[in-house]
Amino acid sequence: MKKISRLLKYLADYKGKIGLYFLCNLLSIVFGLFSFTMMIPVLNILFNNGGAVIPSTGSKSLGFIQDAIEHFKNMLQQADKSTALAYVCVAVVVFTILKNVFLYLSLFILNPLRSSVLRRLRDDLFTKTLSLPIGFFTEERKGDLISRMTNDLAEIDISIIGVLEVFVREPLTIICYLGYMTYSNYKLTLFLLFFLPVSGLIIGRISKSLKKSSNVMQEQLGHILGVIDETLVGMRVLKAFNAENQQHLKFMKLNNTLYRVRNRMIAKREIASPLSETMGVIVVSFILWYGGNLIFKGNGFDSASFIGYIACFTQIITPFKNLSAAFYNVQKGTSALDRVELLLQAENTITEIPNPTEINSFTDSIRFKNVDFFYGDKKILDNVSFEIKKGKTIAIVGASGAGKSTLVDLIPRFHDVTGGEILIDGVNIKNFRLFDIRKQIGVVSQDPILFNDTIYNNIILGTGGASQERVEEAARIANADSFIKQKPEGYQTVAGDRGARLSGGERQRITIARAVLKNPPILILDEATSSLDTQSERIVQDAINNLMKNRTCIVIAHRLSTVQHADEIIVMEKGKIVERGTHNDLLSQDGIYRRLVEMQQVK
Repeated sequence: MKKISRLLKYLADYKGKIGLYFLCNLLSIVFGLFSFTMMIPVLNILFNNGGAVIPSTGSKSLGFIQDAIEHFKNMLQQADKSTALAYVCVAVVVFTILKNVFLYLSLFILNPLRSSVLRRLRDDLFTKTLSLPIGFFTEERKGDLISRMTNDLAEIDISIIGVLEVFVREPLTIICYLGYMTYSNYKLTLFLLFFLPVSGLIIGRISKSLKKSSNVMQEQLGHILGVIDETLVGMRVLKAFNAENQQHLKFMKLNNTLYRVRNRMIAKREIASPLSETMGVIVVSFILWYGGNLIFKGNGFDSASFIGYIACFTQIITPFKNLSAAFYNVQKGTSALDRVELLLQAENTITEIPNPTEINSFTDSIRFKNVDFFYGDKKILDNVSFEIKKGKTIAIVGASGAGKSTLVDLIPRFHDVTGGEILIDGVNIKNFRLFDIRKQIGVVSQDPILFNDTIYNNIILGTGGASQERVEEAARIANADSFIKQKPEGYQTVAGDRGARLSGGERQRITIARAVLKNPPILILDEATSSLDTQSERIVQDAINNLMKNRTCIVIAHRLSTVQHADEIIVMEKGKIVERGTHNDLLSQDGIYRRLVEMQQVK
């Protein structure tokens, strides 16, 4: 219940509706109780046991309801049997209608509250995901994250939020009916209360293992989603290498594990209802035996009242069954809630200081000062220091794994330095707002990322909107306008999932147009042409050259055409700067850069 209470914080803004929901439930239960107490006068009438009477509620706090009941009792006592029976039947119908009206109203109030909890929880999950640093997503499986935001939320909705109404309505039902039963015969009720906790203890012990099984099931669902995602993304590779069977076997292994875990969990969950029903029948048998003996001994408990008592008891069996089933479901849903909370409570290592410095422009330089960076226990960057003056182009080269991409990722704070500092215009970048610093930076990466939206919306991404003229101008600078206009729907053409409807060169030119429209003073090019064919590379390179004009550029590239005209080339090896200078200077040194050129890693 402690974990469920964490969900209730989402209902803090709906206290009035919650109170109304509680009242409607209470009235529904009270009118339902009145319907069942009508059984006693009916039995008295039919069996001719001293006239038709209805038991008092024993409570003066019911006000007008108490007065109405007293008036109704007088009517029954003054009427003949047939009329009294008709009155009782009408009363049963009226009370039943009122009971169901208030039951419907309670559900009418509850369902929007239930949807609100789920909506806000889903929004918090997505917001948290957006706020987490890039490094978090290298540690977590994408399929598992998707599972937490889909399957786990669905499980929480069904297993926890869906049974919250049970934890309100059923205890109220039990309390009201037990209250009447205690008023009717406290000895029999005390005898009953001795047995009820026994069944609860048995059910509680059986359900403890349900949470563990559910947690395993949610993890397996995450693994399966991961396999499905990588299968869809890598379908071309799977078919090219005839690896469909291998991938299918991998999926089947996970699917079979999920099948077995799910069966075990369902077997434990489904035992709740028959077990509670069996325990209920056992308790009823003891009540029949004990209550019957009270009647035989003439302890002021007539047969009609005893049958009414049994009828009321049958009405608390179902709530007990629902509570036991809800307890099982909550145990099952708690594991999903734990997985969701792990994401909600994930540490965000990229934080902002309370009163950040404003940065509205870039005026002087970017400086790396004794920068170290660790990924776990592995040192990626080692004491890196250099400076980039405004308007200059710096190229960073080196073998794979030298730390080039990690180095440039530190500037927009995709990661934070472990040691040293990065300064922009003499101010540590940690003193700026993340939004402000990233506004000054444009990134064009090796893998052009497009969203399943129109080309127009992909270009204006993050700008808050732009006119058609500005978008077309940005596309012209990126050499993209001509091919976009040849599309059937022009700028309203949908790019497809990850830009699948466009070629690699087209996707890259759209990302360049996106950067042009943003118009940042600092530009990061992370091997932006390395995955293109020769013809596409030439077109994209022309677009990049247009983009680089009058900007401060940091270029990661293996190709000579990209780096040879840089103002300075920085050569990295194993996280350290080993050489730096112009293209001609580095060639004359006969060092690592020259070997890279000769090996055609730079060409």
